[in-house]
Amino acid sequence: MTEENVQNTIPEADTNANITYGAEEEDFATLFEKSSAGSRRLDPGQKISARIVSISGDYVFIDLGGKSEGVINVNEFLKEDGTYHVSEGDTIDAFFVAFSDGLKRFTSRSKGYSTVDLQGIRNAYEANLPVNGKVTVELKGGFEVHIGKVRCFCPFSHIDLKGERKSESYINQTFPFKILEYKENGRNVILSRRILLEEEQQERVAKFKESLQVGMEVTGRVRAIQKFGAFVDLGGIDGLIPTSELSWNRAERADNLLSTGQEVTVKVIAIDWEKNRLTLSLKSMQPDPYTGAADKYPVDSMVNGTVVRLESFGAFVNLEPGIDGLVPISKFGTGKRIKHPKEAVEVGQWIEARVIDIDVASRKITLSMEQKINLDEIQLPSVSDIVHGTVEKVIPAGVFLKISDYLTGFIPNSEMGTPRGTNHNRMFPAGTAMQAIVTEIDKNRRKVTLSRNRVDEKIEEDVYNSYRDTVKKEEQATGGLGSLGDLLREKWGSL
Repeated sequence: MTEENVQNTIPEADTNANITYGAEEEDFATLFEKSSAGSRRLDPGQKISARIVSISGDYVFIDLGGKSEGVINVNEFLKEDGTYHVSEGDTIDAFFVAFSDGLKRFTSRSKGYSTVDLQGIRNAYEANLPVNGKVTVELKGGFEVHIGKVRCFCPFSHIDLKGERKSESYINQTFPFKILEYKENGRNVILSRRILLEEEQQERVAKFKESLQVGMEVTGRVRAIQKFGAFVDLGGIDGLIPTSELSWNRAERADNLLSTGQEVTVKVIAIDWEKNRLTLSLKSMQPDPYTGAADKYPVDSMVNGTVVRLESFGAFVNLEPGIDGLVPISKFGTGKRIKHPKEAVEVGQWIEARVIDIDVASRKITLSMEQKINLDEIQLPSVSDIVHGTVEKVIPAGVFLKISDYLTGFIPNSEMGTPRGTNHNRMFPAGTAMQAIVTEIDKNRRKVTLSRNRVDEKIEEDVYNSYRDTVKKEEQATGGLGSLGDLLREKWGSL
């Protein structure tokens, strides 16, 4: 048969089967893989759930559907006593590694696939699955790691999250590794343990975030100390203890209370994952000083403390760690009106004050530096008395007139003696001197009502009455004869 006849007898290549005469025939394993691929296509590293159909020899066989089965090395399920922790009929999770030697090979270990040969390493690399390796010796720039009998390399920066170089911590230790590079047919295999640790950390952090709630108590280690507080590592998540949440004592600093690496238990007080902020409190783990404040600081008791802050409305006085009292600007007892607390006290000054109100629920204690007096001993004016005072406050209904340090009267708008609609706040600013007449007194409530438009009338009446009384006294003294009587008396008296 001529060459031409031979060529004419060669059938056209079957492109579907990908078989070309004259080319190297594909091995049986490849054809077998292709023939069974139609039943279930698997990608390297793909995770599946499958039922164990049998345990025989070196393999655990799992059902892939239809007549297809996969195998897992039986050693992955072996316990120390020689028994297996799985049995036929169990459903397990498995990861596809590769098709080799006519078998679809799987592993049940997502954190460390056990392989002992070069082909297994390549399969794990292509399947993106980790492998177990033993660190044997420190080299320049990293460590030599044996996966079975295959020598691989792990750089210092990839042996741990911190890139440690303490060989005694790793030599002769077996760890899971991720295969970063597979080159030169396995003569250059680069590994990373750090990537797996980062993945584990991310998973742990994600679960931790889901479980965290405001009010929870958590334990961590102080990672860094700053002027504004301390950062605490809660296992991959950093939380901040602000300075205000370190202690009930506002003067405490983070570096006085904490040290780097110290283990602390704190309470979660705020969570904002959008801004990646987690706020913690150390003082919330300590007893609240306000718990017994009502008994310790009853109304009318005298207290001592240090002025810690001045505001336009008053001065804050620290009585003990966690408890501040407020002296309102009207309670400094200076005897005169002041515009700012700095006119009476200064920050750091030690003062004595009296508790005039306490509200534990609102965490407020109001103090007074005024001398305590018995209000019952203060003499009230009488109705029709004219009093002198200064405007203390103007409200829509009228004007408050301060008569003395411990007595204030009220003048209704109708008694101000001004045209209707007058802006009293502008006409009579605080501190304006004014006279008023007492029109009503409520002794039980110590309430004094005044009138300004009757003052002139009262003054005229008082002047007239005073003049009349003077004339009457003069008439009584002269017998009622007036100046003529005086002259006659003077004349006859001289005889």
